[in-house]
Amino acid sequence: MVTIVTDREVEQLAPATAIAAMRDAVLAAHRGELVAPPRAALELAGGRLMVTAGATDRWHGYRTYLAGAPADQVVVLIEGGRLRAVGVGDRIGQYRVGALGAVAADALARPDAHRLGIVGTGAQAYAQAWALRAVRELTAVTVYGRDPDRRAGFARRLRDELALPAVAAAAPADAVRDHDLVVLATNSPTPVLDPAWLSPGTAVTTLGPKQVGRSEFDASLAASAGLVTTDSVRQLDGYDPPFVLAGTPARDRVVGLGAVLTGEQPLPADPAAIRLYCSVGLAGTEPALLRALLAEGR
Repeated sequence: MVTIVTDREVEQLAPATAIAAMRDAVLAAHRGELVAPPRAALELAGGRLMVTAGATDRWHGYRTYLAGAPADQVVVLIEGGRLRAVGVGDRIGQYRVGALGAVAADALARPDAHRLGIVGTGAQAYAQAWALRAVRELTAVTVYGRDPDRRAGFARRLRDELALPAVAAAAPADAVRDHDLVVLATNSPTPVLDPAWLSPGTAVTTLGPKQVGRSEFDASLAASAGLVTTDSVRQLDGYDPPFVLAGTPARDRVVGLGAVLTGEQPLPADPAAIRLYCSVGLAGTEPALLRALLAEGR
């Protein structure tokens, strides 16, 4: 029997379960056990049909969604040659990105990191906070968004739903300065962060636009970092238009998150070095998260 999973079921998922599944997927991709090619796109009259697919020797699956148009996302999990589950809605994609961000932050951030700054107030920003609280004890959370009412409402939501001590900031710099963890989760086509705002040793995650001509950060952020990593180097190099660091010295320094997790790529020896994680979306992680959700009994 095929299990249908909706956003309601995904919202009951424990962050620790999602994070463990994403860590396993990153490591499997690093070992070559998870085949995870860059996403494919098909131009349609109503938008771009996007497909990400991944496979191991035990299961395979894919996610498809219509970019640029309101439409449900669909995640399909096939195991042992049989259709096992179909996920419908947005939450699998959002929580998968949040959990990947927590895997990266857990690897990159100082063990005593406890101050989180978020620039952005949308679903992806929420998913990062949802997951990060499982890998660090957050005693201060500051959020910024351009709209005063939305940023106040977002801070209230983090307090009410996640029990985080969130407050709204009046300027983006106030959500970055003196924070140990910084998340950029915007739709901005221009940089929203000045690297000079960052405190020594900050772990930074960027989620929003990151292509030449449209990016929420620029090469100066990567140039200032002692380590630049991503969940999928193949996806990073598969962007069209190219990734914002393409053709810069910083691109040659980008390493896969799997190498950081295994210790093959050590953290910077200098504790003051900035650690940058560029989230691009490792293929196959959506069905992997769906599989973890079924194992949890949701």
